Amino acid sequence: MTLTIFPIFAVLLLFPAFAEADGFTQKDRERLIRLETTLRIFMEQTNKRFEELREDMNKRFEAVDKGFEDMNKRFEEQIKLFKWIVGIMAGMVAAFVGLLIWDRRTAVDSAVKESERNLENKFKLHDFPKLLKALRELAKEDDRLAKVLRNFNLL
Repeated sequence: MTLTIFPIFAVLLLFPAFAEADGFTQKDRERLIRLETTLRIFMEQTNKRFEELREDMNKRFEAVDKGFEDMNKRFEEQIKLFKWIVGIMAGMVAAFVGLLIWDRRTAVDSAVKESERNLENKFKLHDFPKLLKALRELAKEDDRLAKVLRNFNLL
């Protein structure tokens, strides 16, 4: 706006219709001083208004920056919470797999022990060496039995 006043002022001063015939008088000088004072006051007010606008804009930008910082903090908190949840879930899965393996191992061990007990009770395996000795004695007289025992490396 100040740029438009200067050309108007220059045109008014240079335009001969507005100049007095006597030349440059005291009245013209006072008028120029008033005009200069008015212009200076206008420029100061304009500068002051621009400075106020600049401060307001800076405050707004700071508020927006603060909002972004708060948003970043919230995202970081959510990421941290997500990591905790993933860690807890991974721990639960690991515990479940460990429990599953332990359960299968104990079930298999107990099944093997129970089947051994059943076999011992059913066939009396503690008598096996006596049975083998008896078969070897019988194989001395029976060639077919001796051949079978040799095939199984029992003779």
